[in-house]
Amino acid sequence: MPLHYHAWKTALAEWDCVFEEQLFYAWGGRPVAEIISSLSQMYGLRMPVESVCRRKENLYLEQLPHLQAIPEVVEHIDNQYGRIPFAVVSGSTRDSVNASLITVKLLDRFKTLVCAGDYKNSKPAPEAFLVAAARLGVAPERCLVFEDTDMGIQAAQAAGMAWVRVPPPR
Repeated sequence: MPLHYHAWKTALAEWDCVFEEQLFYAWGGRPVAEIISSLSQMYGLRMPVESVCRRKENLYLEQLPHLQAIPEVVEHIDNQYGRIPFAVVSGSTRDSVNASLITVKLLDRFKTLVCAGDYKNSKPAPEAFLVAAARLGVAPERCLVFEDTDMGIQAAQAAGMAWVRVPPPR
């Protein structure tokens, strides 16, 4: 998330748009285009959504060499890989998620990726998590979600899934 926030701040500063860190984390899990549209409306701006999306994603991808996986989550993946199926549910684009997982050498651990564009209703709606459960062939009540945002936790709860909060880095 810190690399995403840095990319957001840089891309939005080019439009004199402020994106407070508290709001960034509150909106975590929302698709990029949806965030840009909401910020434009909030501040009365006319940001070109597709152009700002591309700029933000490119800035994020430039920072990938600095991406670090969360050790406790990797430990769980390593301990359970092959015993239970894993999915990623994200408001980011598929290209961004793939690149991130390749960088931290975890892409091969996930049976499915559910990314922006794979669902209509973003977090806190449960749709993305329910899509992941269906693709895995696992009942929602048997799923455990590792989530770093309040909206994601709300979505997991609405899907009937157990969850674990992953705190933001200090």
